[in-house]
Amino acid sequence: MRKVSFAEFGGPEVLRLLDAEEPHAGPGRIRVAVRAAGVNPVDWRIREGQVLGAHPTVLPSGVGIDAAGVVDEVGEGVTGVEVGAHVFGEGSSTYAEFAVLWAWVRMPEGLTFEEAAGYPSVVETALRVLREVGVMPGQTLLVSGASGGVGSAVLQIARDRGIAVIGTAGAANQDYLRGLGAAATTYGEGWAGRVRQLGSVDAALDLAGSGVIRELVELTGDPRKVVSIADLAAPDFGARFSGVAGSMEDALAEAAGLIARRKLHIPVDKAYPLAEAASAHADSRAGHTRGRRVLVV
Repeated sequence: MRKVSFAEFGGPEVLRLLDAEEPHAGPGRIRVAVRAAGVNPVDWRIREGQVLGAHPTVLPSGVGIDAAGVVDEVGEGVTGVEVGAHVFGEGSSTYAEFAVLWAWVRMPEGLTFEEAAGYPSVVETALRVLREVGVMPGQTLLVSGASGGVGSAVLQIARDRGIAVIGTAGAANQDYLRGLGAAATTYGEGWAGRVRQLGSVDAALDLAGSGVIRELVELTGDPRKVVSIADLAAPDFGARFSGVAGSMEDALAEAAGLIARRKLHIPVDKAYPLAEAASAHADSRAGHTRGRRVLVV
């Protein structure tokens, strides 16, 4: 099979599309013929050699944790899914023609493989940070960096729970945020004042890591009501950094339910062929995404 791999840490240029041995489904696992793979910030952070305890890397290494595809092997002890089923979920080395998944759910009717590949990690992250920040129905949540995959999921899930949302993003994404039910404003100079004009804030999420923790704490009045997934310095201000994943199985089940009820839709900003994984990583690192980026196999 063909698989994206890297033999040294570095920039996008270290990624190579190579011939590789096919993986096989062990006990409790399934193998899928990958149709699309999600591109996540964690993918390029691992490729760069950033210290990520939950994802120890042995070189040479494959890339990718999210995928959607067609089941073609079912491991021992697995029930409730059969060869030929369309699923999306989390596994290892998903930038490949075949990948093994350890968490999965059937794709809701009407969802494309490209769309499905963009959900697993972002929905797990969105559900986790909403839980950790402790925002309740009737309160207002501020989301800094709201137009990407996680932000798109957070806004929709929060609105479904009766939580008002304010989102910051670039000028080009203001209408996109409003379409997801958020009061929107731009980041940049004076952004905190613009947020205050939109209303009081009970809790805040930093999804972009753009050095805004101090202002988020000031806006909420309580550092315990601020959570970041992108700024390791958040604890310096009394806020929380969230980097440890929760239950992917539960997240996938909730994602499938929300999608089926048409309460969650994350658009694919751009799809790349497998051979252009390096370009996908460069674009992901540059930010300014509206929704998700995926690789098509």
